[in-house]
Amino acid sequence: LPQDPMDFEWNYWIEWGRERILWLLAGHLLVSQVSRVLVEKYKPWCFMVYGMAACWLLLGIKGFAVILVHATISFAVAQFQLSLLTWLCSLILLSTLRIPAVEEAKRKWYDTENEYYLLLFTLSVRCLFCTSFSLEYCWHGTAHKSSHSFLWMLAYVFYYPTFHNGPLMNFDEFSKQMRRQEAFSLKTNLSILILGIIRIFFWWCLAELMIHLMYIHALYSSAPPLEAASYWALGGLALAQVLFFYVKYLVLYGVPALLLQMDGLKPPALPCCVSLMHSFTKMWRSFDVGLHRFLVRYIYVPMGGSQSSLLGTLFSTALTFAFVSYWHGGQSYLWYWGALNWLGVIVENAVKRILSISLIQDLI
Repeated sequence: LPQDPMDFEWNYWIEWGRERILWLLAGHLLVSQVSRVLVEKYKPWCFMVYGMAACWLLLGIKGFAVILVHATISFAVAQFQLSLLTWLCSLILLSTLRIPAVEEAKRKWYDTENEYYLLLFTLSVRCLFCTSFSLEYCWHGTAHKSSHSFLWMLAYVFYYPTFHNGPLMNFDEFSKQMRRQEAFSLKTNLSILILGIIRIFFWWCLAELMIHLMYIHALYSSAPPLEAASYWALGGLALAQVLFFYVKYLVLYGVPALLLQMDGLKPPALPCCVSLMHSFTKMWRSFDVGLHRFLVRYIYVPMGGSQSSLLGTLFSTALTFAFVSYWHGGQSYLWYWGALNWLGVIVENAVKRILSISLIQDLI
């Protein structure tokens, strides 16, 4: 049966995976296992060199240079050890990705639009990694200079399994786990690899079946079928779409998560099935776990979070969702999406507080 071509993200990453990225990830796996057997102590630097080489090969010298410049600027600004200045730097670097003149200049570096988009997606994700390192440097850099050096930043930013699309892993977790030396068993790693490949292949087959049989994206991309459908059918389409989104990210995050395990790291948990979700709060906590940890550690808690007043909690939550909307692209529909999610989380927490009142509990 013909494939539904309307899900850009799935088609984009599957095409890049088949062409080059899967081969480069396989190269990383080889480097990883050899370095863990022979030079466990220098494992981070082996990963760094390989990641830089893979970036140069895939994005060219200019793409590599842009990522290196972003990392260098972030590190230089972090030397002032001011969190506000670090955030300002990160937002400015992120905003440069949306300047039309800069976009046009970068497009000219590549023969195809897909190559330009790969640089754009990579820079967006690298921005979060640079922000994580810089903020950790602001908080702990003076006390732990050896583990917060520019070399460690490069090892973190150019770590290839998470390079193009994530998942996100905060620098404090990455450095602790990368510096930890543990017993290595090739037999154990091989069994983890085989089992992981089988699971990812199953998820990929399921996603391909959904694309070839259900045509969810084609249906909701066209107005007439939606106008003709009943409310039950629209609800079914919405559920089918988020279920596909879940299966898609089991594959897109499953591959790098498997490589993280092979490198001796503990990856963020894979997305939880959306059919098990009944709240906005749980959805944000357990779908993209790495992004959630980033938002909580670097935005929500520093701004006061749940420990502050009611207005403080509302403000810190709003700021968190505002950043998520801006990082995803900042288009108007993303601001609506962020605002609705913020409203959902606020309503849920308000209801929880009301239900925690002893009088209400007695009535229940």
